Amino acid sequence: MHRFVLHNDEIREASAKVLSPGQVGLLSGWGVFSTIRVAAGVLFAFERHWERMRRDAAALRVPFPDAPDYIRSRLGRLVEANQAHDATLRVVVVRNGGGTWEGPNERDFDLIALTAGLTDWGQAVTLAVRENARHSACVLAGAKVLSWAFNLTWLEEAQARGFGEVILLDERGEVSECTSANIFISQGNQVWTPPLSAGCLPGVTRELLLGEVRAAGVSAGERSLSLQDLEEADEVFITSTTRDLLPVTLIEGRALQRSGWARSLLAQAYNRYLEDYVARSRHRLPS
Repeated sequence: MHRFVLHNDEIREASAKVLSPGQVGLLSGWGVFSTIRVAAGVLFAFERHWERMRRDAAALRVPFPDAPDYIRSRLGRLVEANQAHDATLRVVVVRNGGGTWEGPNERDFDLIALTAGLTDWGQAVTLAVRENARHSACVLAGAKVLSWAFNLTWLEEAQARGFGEVILLDERGEVSECTSANIFISQGNQVWTPPLSAGCLPGVTRELLLGEVRAAGVSAGERSLSLQDLEEADEVFITSTTRDLLPVTLIEGRALQRSGWARSLLAQAYNRYLEDYVARSRHRLPS
């Protein structure tokens, strides 16, 4: 983590003691968050991150800013304070009130943000499997809630076994997602990812690949997937804001095919989209 953090309207030293045990959201994980890629000083796909946080906050009854510029402007100040022009940024909105353990708070919510260097994810990833890790019928399935301990536990267990990530299955035994990434397969020129009804998060990279990113000859869509589908696919890859499109080479000791070409074309198209987004955003910045 970098030297400075954002706390509401202030840029502070990361070591500053500014939070309170009476903030209910900190005790119970009652809040929403997102992880944003900072590219050349630009908050990539910020509008999509803000909209997802706003939507999740409404579902979880977390107070949330009315306008995106409230958060965007403050995150920009943090990026400059840390000179984090190519970095990873975590932004959190924590609910402060409600319940027995509520303490004296001056605000309904706290805005917290941190930056860190980009992670080197390597050239590929191996996956473990965790059954019954997503309950797709839950009314809050797919919300990116601050309570993240289950995901961290499953990831730590997988890493202790030598894997890089974990495939999370839903209650039907279908593939949902990974702990912090969506998952895709390719079959010829067709790319598939599980539908949101599998309980997965609507990842921003996932949304872009299904919507705005176009690669000639490649079609992307949603479809229920089984572990057998992954094993028989031409290729498997995971996506996230910081991983882009990362190939999967092995699932629970079983080596996968890597005979496809769709991921490579999509990755090139995604990189072009990111570069265009950054160029457009920098053009709009005040001189």
